[in-house]
Amino acid sequence: MTRNEADLASVSCLDDPVRGRLYAFVCARRDPVGRDEAAGAVGIGRALAVYHLDKLVEAGLLTASYRRPPGRGGPGAGRPAKVYARSSAEFVVTVPAREYELAARLLIQAVAADRGGQAPAALHEAAWKLGADLGRRHQAGPAQGNGLRPALRAALSEQGYEPWHDDAGTVRMRNCPFRRLAELEPEVICHMNLALIQGLLAGLGADDLNPVLDPEPGHCCAAIPVAAHDMNGTS
Repeated sequence: MTRNEADLASVSCLDDPVRGRLYAFVCARRDPVGRDEAAGAVGIGRALAVYHLDKLVEAGLLTASYRRPPGRGGPGAGRPAKVYARSSAEFVVTVPAREYELAARLLIQAVAADRGGQAPAALHEAAWKLGADLGRRHQAGPAQGNGLRPALRAALSEQGYEPWHDDAGTVRMRNCPFRRLAELEPEVICHMNLALIQGLLAGLGADDLNPVLDPEPGHCCAAIPVAAHDMNGTS
């Protein structure tokens, strides 16, 4: 079985509507999800949830582990419960097969090899311009009418960043859309990513938001600290 065929088999698992809802729920959670919690969230029985969750694990879409509830440990704490989280594996299906990632790897390696700095500068400029175009499109969209926060979330979500706010109000992103390339050339990709988000914020008119590089394991390298004003305003 080719990689394309294997990925198609895995992704096809999500064609089942119950399985798709379970997967979406688990992916939206910051922490691993237990069986009862998943069942309640999608409105199905526990046994059915267990069946579909384990099928998602078999397909490589989720991972399973065991843990005890917070605050419980030692003798008498009972057996650890099975919990589920999104797998770090990636699945790409193209018909016919294409190798866009291979082309991207070659281009990024060429940028990284340019010691004169012209190629990285051109990449940053292109990323900023693309981000600005995306931001302007969302600035004119329906989300902007409810304030900057929904428009920013919509723009980041559309590009696969999966944004969320931490306790300090900083916008962080669960997913790096360029993860494999970032593993290959982290300096080039992270600065390209930062330029893209800077342009997106400029296109949205969010001049007082300044994204920074603040990498965390398993997350995008960029973060957007909270602005001095309330982002719920019309900005």
